[in-house]
Amino acid sequence: MTEGFDTEMLWEEFHRTVNMNSEELRTYLLADASDEEGFPPDPDLGIDELGRGVLHVLSKRKGDLTSTDLDVMRQVVDLVETMGDRTDDESRRELMSVGHDPLRR
Repeated sequence: MTEGFDTEMLWEEFHRTVNMNSEELRTYLLADASDEEGFPPDPDLGIDELGRGVLHVLSKRKGDLTSTDLDVMRQVVDLVETMGDRTDDESRRELMSVGHDPLRR
């Protein structure tokens, strides 16, 4: 759905879609990755790759975006558009792992 978006439009749509700030997302990802078994031994702490990408994009200025960042932004916008604001536990966890809390308006 985001093909043809220029960087400015994608930037705006991404920031409308991601309604959690970087600290909220980081805290959520670390808590979600810890689950009952505790933190896994791998260096990424079991944090969702797309969620890590969102954190990376949130720490950047628009002028510093790379093609990888743009791909992450497109994936997040497309995922949230596809899933909508479903609030069942599994869907909400998936959406929150990319910085979108469907219970926030």
